[in-house]
Amino acid sequence: MNKFIRVDMTSLKVTIGEVPEKYVGLGGRALTSNFIADEVKPTCHPLGKNNKLIFAPGLLSGTSAPNSGRISVGAKSPLTGTIKESNSGGSFSQKMARMGIKALVIEGMPTDDKFYVVKIDTKGVSIDEAPAEILGGTGNYEAIKVLNAKYGEKVGIALAGPAGEYRLPTANISFKDPESNLRSAGRGGLGAVMGSKKVKAIVIDDTGAGTVSIADPEKFKAASKVFAKALLDHPVSGQSLAAYGTDVLINILNEAGGLPANNFTAGRIEHNDNISGETLNSTISERGGEGKVSHGCHPGCVIRCSQWYPDKQGKYITSGFEYETIWGLGANAAIKDLDDIAYIDRAMDDVGVDSIETAVAVATAMDGGLLPWGDGKAVLDAVKQIAVPTPLGRILGGGTAVVGKVCGLYRTPVVKDQGIPAYDPRPIKGIGLTYATTPMGADHTAGYCISGNILKVGANMDPLKKDGQIEYARAMQIGTAAVDSTGMCLFVYFGIADNPEGYQALIDMINAQYGWSLTASDVDELGKSVLKVERAFNKAAGFTNAHDRLPEFFEYEPCPPHNVVWDFTPEEIDEVFNF
Repeated sequence: MNKFIRVDMTSLKVTIGEVPEKYVGLGGRALTSNFIADEVKPTCHPLGKNNKLIFAPGLLSGTSAPNSGRISVGAKSPLTGTIKESNSGGSFSQKMARMGIKALVIEGMPTDDKFYVVKIDTKGVSIDEAPAEILGGTGNYEAIKVLNAKYGEKVGIALAGPAGEYRLPTANISFKDPESNLRSAGRGGLGAVMGSKKVKAIVIDDTGAGTVSIADPEKFKAASKVFAKALLDHPVSGQSLAAYGTDVLINILNEAGGLPANNFTAGRIEHNDNISGETLNSTISERGGEGKVSHGCHPGCVIRCSQWYPDKQGKYITSGFEYETIWGLGANAAIKDLDDIAYIDRAMDDVGVDSIETAVAVATAMDGGLLPWGDGKAVLDAVKQIAVPTPLGRILGGGTAVVGKVCGLYRTPVVKDQGIPAYDPRPIKGIGLTYATTPMGADHTAGYCISGNILKVGANMDPLKKDGQIEYARAMQIGTAAVDSTGMCLFVYFGIADNPEGYQALIDMINAQYGWSLTASDVDELGKSVLKVERAFNKAAGFTNAHDRLPEFFEYEPCPPHNVVWDFTPEEIDEVFNF
């Protein structure tokens, strides 16, 4: 990959240059975070002219490496005020890599009020005025249809939905998947940054592009085969995720007492069977039609944890129906009907908001009296209001911290103003350390300590005890920063955590592609370097160790059924990044 593309939205001019030398060996999150640290003023307003938005494929993107189709997007976050990398599936990353594009940077701001479409093909880059029919509250599903008709059915698309047009801090960037459905770079509000640049969509057409060059094709092919086997042989990545999706975790976490319920007032619910992965599987199977139990979010995915969820007539409602969304609405907001949750999930995708942040905001709004507990129909209506936007739509689109302030709550589950996702940190100590210390704001994917705390993959930790959790959270964040730089899906961890051969195969693929000689130690150092860069940016933006803390109510409100509290001291928390 040898092209570094800059699109200046102030002058509406494009520069295509060689990759700066310091970025040649980087990809994905390593590239986006280093670039933002180098070129974005840490104290800038995230929606102002000095912020920049960068798209970067991972080191292995565009190759035949299994599960290597993730795209990383970086900017200063309008939700958290910190540096942010968010990644997504879809076909965008692979198309960029095949076209030899190392990074795409969107900078500056137009002087007019028009929205634009940035079009990339093998001939170059153009900036077109966005079609009127995809603006002004038009949903993402319709916008994809319009853009497909205009630019071709097989193009890749990155899209700012209505929430992005309105620059709401929950706005995601939606990516078209192979079937023209939606995948999201969800967390951190990067869709609002895209909207602030007046870029409605980025279209990439790789027709006529070549293949990604591989320095040692035979070595790459052999390593890829070993890596794929490691993924498919593991019971989680090879069996459970394909059968039940990520929603397999509902029953597991409910049994463990770490499933946050009713805005983090308990760790267990009674209606878990209504919303479990097992029920998801059986519902899709029974309804048939357009439903699919297992589906890949990008070409080359062998884990296939996604699915197509249909209505009672077998018609498609939503895909990528994830545990985090189902938990946030079904357990934390007490909505008991899986169909209600599916329609809300679709609506969130359509208006272009992070389904995690919005679900946590919904439960907080229920706690504050803005919405009735467990009312899926009221929530669906409220989410649709984000596309108008009504005052309620703007409040929800502002995110969990905004909702908490509007409602006068002290029990607002955020870190660095980002909603806490998926797992209660009191009975699952390791994930609490990740929430507190990651440079990204509360984010379980930044260091997935659930693996060792609950699933017993890669470690065997007692989730109720502090023993070993600091070291484990540190190691998981370092490893994740490295994996995020390869273009790999986070779930490859299950195939490599307890499988040295599988882990070595991942390194061997990188070495075979580039003619490098990386070792496991080098990969570890890459992860550390990414985290150091991100924390340095945050420090320059005004963040200190005092921001690496969970909300105070976790310290004195026991979480049933284990009735434990968050009991790490500030000094202990600060040890996570002592490296």
